[in-house]
Amino acid sequence: MSAAPPPPPASPARAAVLCGLAGWLPPILVTNEDLSRRLDTSDTWIRTRTGIGRRHFAEPGQATSDLAVEAGRRALRSAGVGEVDAVVVATTTPDRLCPATAPLVAGRLGLTGAAAFDISAVCTGFVYGLASAAGLITAGVAERVLLIGADTYSTIVDPRDRTNAIIFGDGAGAVVLRAGRADEQGAVGHFDLGSDGAGEELIMVAAGGSRQRSTPGPVSPQERYFSMCGKQVYRHAVTRMTASARATLTLADRKVDEIDHFVPHQANLRILRTVADELGLPPERLVTNVESVGNTGAASIPLALADAATRTTLQPGERVLITAFGGGLTWGSCLLTWPALSRTDHPYTIGGTQQS
Repeated sequence: MSAAPPPPPASPARAAVLCGLAGWLPPILVTNEDLSRRLDTSDTWIRTRTGIGRRHFAEPGQATSDLAVEAGRRALRSAGVGEVDAVVVATTTPDRLCPATAPLVAGRLGLTGAAAFDISAVCTGFVYGLASAAGLITAGVAERVLLIGADTYSTIVDPRDRTNAIIFGDGAGAVVLRAGRADEQGAVGHFDLGSDGAGEELIMVAAGGSRQRSTPGPVSPQERYFSMCGKQVYRHAVTRMTASARATLTLADRKVDEIDHFVPHQANLRILRTVADELGLPPERLVTNVESVGNTGAASIPLALADAATRTTLQPGERVLITAFGGGLTWGSCLLTWPALSRTDHPYTIGGTQQS
């Protein structure tokens, strides 16, 4: 009796693959010198504590959806596609409490009929959105997903608050994911996600939601603005991002020295350098753009990726580790291989003009 033929090799698992990328910044440039004219601060003071030199603000009447549409349109062009099955918008600053911003963005991009929803995980929003978008693809619900991280923190930060007004900027970054194989370049790999609601008061806008609306009594002006307990947030950010990045490497069975580039949420330069140091990553593998855009919330990681792609810092096949920490508290990390994107002119733009 002849032996049974060997079974065919297993097909690579279905995976989400990054195939488009873009970023967009609104037109109002705000330098440290600009802030020092209305706040008790200076360029030296801001740079020493945050590493930030400038940031961009939305124009009067310009909403988060406007930024998201610009980044989304450019990401679709980068991917060379005109249609997707789902649009996911990660944001802390939606146009309205109701409805979600994503359906509006989808409609303005000519994607009416596509599934569309928001992700609310503050500065971890892009990583949570990436996991959600990848889940839609690996489950077979979608073949292509447009994921946009967009925030207009200038609308929720008190302009008189020296502590927070110096940190945050507005912006949007977007990626297109398609169905593909887990072994190809651009595949989005292992995730680690977490939260701790006991720390919700560390990063908060107290007023505007059902808790405040259902509670009798007046609302103070400060409750309408973003608040953050800086020292505690710094400690949590370093601890959580370091642990999450390590957990992701463990899941992927990778060592730190196998990582080519580390792209953390652009909170401030001190946090980024500390996390990289804790992980044992050399400075040249740390990707940052916080000096030129500030902390842009859910937009920060895709903006940093778009910036690095524009500068050809990222090369096809390289391993990229991303990690983030935000209000909630929330945190998350992901490992992916960098793709050979079909368009190399990914416009990391300021008000429609490519950044120098």
